[in-house]
Amino acid sequence: MTQILHDSKETSHPPARTRWAILGVVLAADVLDLLDGTITNIAAPTIAEDLGGGAGLIQWLGASYALALGVLLVLGGRLGDKYGRRRLFLAGLGGFTVASLACGLAPTPGTLVAARLAQGAFGALVIPQGFGILGAAWPRDQIGKAYSLFGPVMGLSAVGGPILAGFLIDTDIAGLGWRSMFLINLVLGGAALLAAARLLPRDPGDRTVSVDGLGSALLGATMLGLLAGLIEGSAHGWTPTSTALVAAGVALFAAFCRRQRTAANPLIQPSLLRNRGFTSGLVLGIVFFAAVAGLLYVVSLFLQRGLGRSPAGAALGLMPLSAGIVIASIACYRLIGALGRRLVLIGLLITLAGTGYLLALVTTSGTSAGSWALVPPLLVVGLGMGTCFGSVYDVTIGDIAADEAGSAGGSLGAVQQLANAIGAAAVTTVYFKANGGEAHATTVSLTAVAAVTLLCCPLVGLLPLKAPEEQHH
Repeated sequence: MTQILHDSKETSHPPARTRWAILGVVLAADVLDLLDGTITNIAAPTIAEDLGGGAGLIQWLGASYALALGVLLVLGGRLGDKYGRRRLFLAGLGGFTVASLACGLAPTPGTLVAARLAQGAFGALVIPQGFGILGAAWPRDQIGKAYSLFGPVMGLSAVGGPILAGFLIDTDIAGLGWRSMFLINLVLGGAALLAAARLLPRDPGDRTVSVDGLGSALLGATMLGLLAGLIEGSAHGWTPTSTALVAAGVALFAAFCRRQRTAANPLIQPSLLRNRGFTSGLVLGIVFFAAVAGLLYVVSLFLQRGLGRSPAGAALGLMPLSAGIVIASIACYRLIGALGRRLVLIGLLITLAGTGYLLALVTTSGTSAGSWALVPPLLVVGLGMGTCFGSVYDVTIGDIAADEAGSAGGSLGAVQQLANAIGAAAVTTVYFKANGGEAHATTVSLTAVAAVTLLCCPLVGLLPLKAPEEQHH
């Protein structure tokens, strides 16, 4: 996704060596966030087997982290503007490290989910500060060098998260099993925190900045109600409780929308929601990212529960998909200017083709599908996902005004995280409610993903024709 630069005053900048070190700290924090957002894709079945909690815990492990991160991402950016980016970066990174310790020591499913929520919440304090910090530390004519590293590094992190989780679990360091993948953050997060405290420039913030706490609270309650209802319904059937939770989520969403129209400083600028191209991209992003987040979870479950792979074996099985994401994301950097929104449609169609290929394979071979047979469809799915990752939001902001850039960037980043939470809950709900074995559950889930991806295609025609002339990656 296009990252929106924060404007900074023309001041003296630190030496080149210090600037690169600051970039390293910001990248390290983003890598930690991405690693912890993806590790449970592989680890969830092992954790559920150890702690209990069944299907509900498997669904909550990924959804809780993405929920807290998505709901609080925009708020975290505003808090950084108000109290200073360095202060919020340090507080968030410190809290993230402590929350990781709580995850690693969690004795019950409930305490683990609570710790995952805390991880996501502190991550939402860290991530929005990075680009503002870099904008202040780097000269404008050189900032592109810094931003050009984010795509490849984030792509490699997406590949590395599940692989790291799988091998840490199988290696069983000091008998810790899955807990080591959280406890390793004490070392990684601690080192990044010490470096950040030493290197990051001080900034006072602007205490006149307004923060819409009520809007954030309504959005958080909305998502919590919807996710809790979906997960409760899939785990225990559609009881009055699960139905009431979903209904409460819908009612709270209506209250959130009203708040956005009446608040003096809403989380999403009303002018953005009147922009057809932006709202179409917002809806397309929610639907597509939710679908593929669910797809990743289902493929991981099929590899472990259906094919009997170990966590490390499942991680290796996902490598073709991850490689496809990296390859396509890098290629899109050069193609987006020439193809514009056509690149989004190409990505959707490739994803649809890969999902259909995988669906045909699982339908015909079931749980006897061989390791090498899965490589081509997963690679194709990854190429389609990477093409969309590298183009959807770049095109979405193609015709917004300059003064809407900050709100647009924060909104799109938050939507992507919320879509991850929704997708993880919704598609795995389909998976666990489908009776007839692992292969049947996988085919039903893949059919749902393919149908949702197909529904995204007409929305492409409503997007702006081109991405902005000046791209910051």
